[in-house]
Parts: sequence; C-alpha cells; structure tokens
Amino acid sequence: MRPFAYLYEHVMRWVTHPFANRYLAALSFAESSFFPIPPDVMLAPMALARPDKAMHLALLTTVASVLGGVFGYLIGYFAIDLLIPWLRETHYWPTYLLAQGWFERWGIWVIFVAGFTPIPYKLFTISAGALGLSFAPFIIGSLIGRGLRFFLVAGLLGWLGPRMEPKIRQYIEWLGWVTVILSLLAISWLQLRG
Repeated sequence: MRPFAYLYEHVMRWVTHPFANRYLAALSFAESSFFPIPPDVMLAPMALARPDKAMHLALLTTVASVLGGVFGYLIGYFAIDLLIPWLRETHYWPTYLLAQGWFERWGIWVIFVAGFTPIPYKLFTISAGALGLSFAPFIIGSLIGRGLRFFLVAGLLGWLGPRMEPKIRQYIEWLGWVTVILSLLAISWLQLRG
C-alpha cells in the first residue's frame, strides 16, 4: 500500500478542476480560523501543475488565509468563552496556552512567526483576538508571515517544479513519511514546551 502516491495522483488530478482556485481559497480561509489542513497541501501541487500561475496562486492563498485569520481573530475576540471548554477537551489546549504565553512575551511578532511556520496558525489568530491585540499589526504580521510562506512554496515549486516533478513522484512515499514524522516531532516539542 502506497498512501502518499495515491494521494499525490489524486491531488494532481484535482488541481486541474475548474473550481480548484475556489477550493484553494476556501481551504486557505478555513485553515486560518478552524480547519486543521494547511493550504500548502493544495497550493504546492497546483503550483507544480501550473507553474505559470504560481504567483497568482500564492497571492490568492495569502489573501484568503489572512481573511480567515481575521475571522479567527473575531472568534477569539467575541466567542473565546464559548470555545474554552472545547479547547480544554482537545489536543489544541496546550498549543493555545503556548500561544498565549508567546503573545505575552513577544507580542504581535508571534503572528509573523506563526504565519510562516507550520505551527497551527488558527490558534494564534484566535488567541490574538482573545487577548485583544492591536488589529492593524495583526493584519500586517499575518500578511508578511503568510505571504512569505505561500510565495516561497509557490515560487520554488513553480520554478523548480517542472524539473522536480519526476523526482517528487518517484520519492513521494519517502517525502510523505518524513513529513509525518517531522510534524509529529514538532507537535511533541510544542507540547513539551507548553
């Protein structure tokens, strides 16, 4: 069984769908406020399949993600009391507490870091709203962090993609499992730090 090869082939077919850009925007919005799957899983293959559109896709992903971040901020600002019981019951609680601690220590700079890294960005958008952090710096930090991340992904895959695609296809299982292991290590490290 080769789960990553199957997913790769499926996604590569999906990214040519007439509504692929809408799906990418919806996924980018949702991930920034409540959905667990990052938009990179769709942005990367779309940039690989359509390198001439890579920068447009990065811009679409960035704008939709920041709008989703605004929604997350509003959730935190207006509804954090409703979310706290749910957060306590999930694996997100330690990361939420970690996000609050980082905001107290470094302020709005945390949004830039959370926007760029694979840390669950949604917890930081919700935390920023819950703590009532300044809205304009929140938007600027989100635009810079998310923009750098998505333009880097789309730019590299748009530029290297056509040459790298056969190698990606050849080593997709290895790359998939390495990504899973690194993600688990990152989550474990975050929980130990919290």
